[in-house]
Amino acid sequence: MGYYRVRLGRPRRGGVHAEECVANGFIGTDFGIHEDLSGRLPEESGPFRDELIPILMTKPGKTKIGAGQNAGALWTVSKGIRTGDRVLCPDASGRYHVGEVSGDYFYEAAGVLPHRRPVAWLGTTIDRSDMSESLRRAAGVIVTVINISRYTDEIEALLRGSPVSTLLSTD
Repeated sequence: MGYYRVRLGRPRRGGVHAEECVANGFIGTDFGIHEDLSGRLPEESGPFRDELIPILMTKPGKTKIGAGQNAGALWTVSKGIRTGDRVLCPDASGRYHVGEVSGDYFYEAAGVLPHRRPVAWLGTTIDRSDMSESLRRAAGVIVTVINISRYTDEIEALLRGSPVSTLLSTD
């Protein structure tokens, strides 16, 4: 099982869609791609990124680097995160909702973040202030999705209610 931090909405605006995602059991991305990607998500991200970068670069102000980051995030949320992996998703108050990805990609054209994965939310949150400094830094990176599996022991201790001070350093 891996752990990922996923921002549900524009990275610089916090988890603007976190409440809706938790209430309706999903995570997702958008990036202005308004078509179903079922059947177009290979096992490796490279071919997907190569296909999507030119499309994303047609968006106003989008650089090749930004398009590559967006394509990578879209693939990771849609395919790279595996069923059974856990996600930590921040909301506007600095809490991270924790859930387990419970199924494969699906497209929901009528809703926010249309490129979705079903999630069984655990009904618990982790406060940012309870995290170690290194996990706070990793979880705070301004990107859509980041693998934070190197902090598995700390995250699981936090889910059990153990204070970070009882953990060995995860650096």
